[in-house]
Amino acid sequence: MSETDVIERTPFVRTTDSLRNDLACLGLPREGALLVHSSLSALGWVNGGAVAAIRALLAALGPKGTLVMPAHSGDCSDPAVWQHPPVPQAWWQTVRDTMPVFDPLVTPTRGLGRIAELFRTWPGAKRSVHPAYSFGALGPLAESITANHSLDFGLGENSPLGRLYESAAWVLLLGAGYDSNTCFHLAEYRIPDPKIVTEGAPAFVDGRHTWQPRREVVLNSEVFAALGEDFERSGAVRTGVVGSAAARLFPMRGAVDFAVGWLSHRGA
Repeated sequence: MSETDVIERTPFVRTTDSLRNDLACLGLPREGALLVHSSLSALGWVNGGAVAAIRALLAALGPKGTLVMPAHSGDCSDPAVWQHPPVPQAWWQTVRDTMPVFDPLVTPTRGLGRIAELFRTWPGAKRSVHPAYSFGALGPLAESITANHSLDFGLGENSPLGRLYESAAWVLLLGAGYDSNTCFHLAEYRIPDPKIVTEGAPAFVDGRHTWQPRREVVLNSEVFAALGEDFERSGAVRTGVVGSAAARLFPMRGAVDFAVGWLSHRGA
């Protein structure tokens, strides 16, 4: 969507203060952790863009809250599994041999939007070190959420998602759909006998660029829209409007536990 389209669809200017007020009306927690998936264009025309949106989130959370966003870099992964878009098989080995090693300070996000990309560089923000599935966090719980992110099973128990579940975090979908809801991935690790594959990522070992294998569960977000609709019908989701965006706020534990049952039944 072009900026002109966004302006034409916005009835009045969105600001840091107006977004903060909308978030407060939605009932954002003022402590603990909040995992946010966002779309800047869905908010309408925001004076200050992604900067204003992040400031609104931080103001609505308050100093006792910890803001968390995915900082995934899906292109720092095995080209053999790329689909959006795929690359020719003849390229795969060259891509593996020359792919830059993940650097939490430099490696950009991919496909997550302008708010998440800016947030990973926000002053004081921490970023976990998984090459494909990192998360950024800012606030009192940021260090504990992002530390010691396991290379294997990057969205599983020993990941920021696992720690967010333990800390009873909330999830906010801000102009984003359930198909973007990463916490449902944690449920995929908890269903009986998930399929496991070996993937890889570049790393420096003893000063040499190498391809480091890692184990991963086969993930499938294509069912998340239907899963989210059923979860919302359970009554656990607060809905509202922030700026021009549909917003959904819900407890992560409830969402993951519901998804485990839903996915397990679907696979039975």
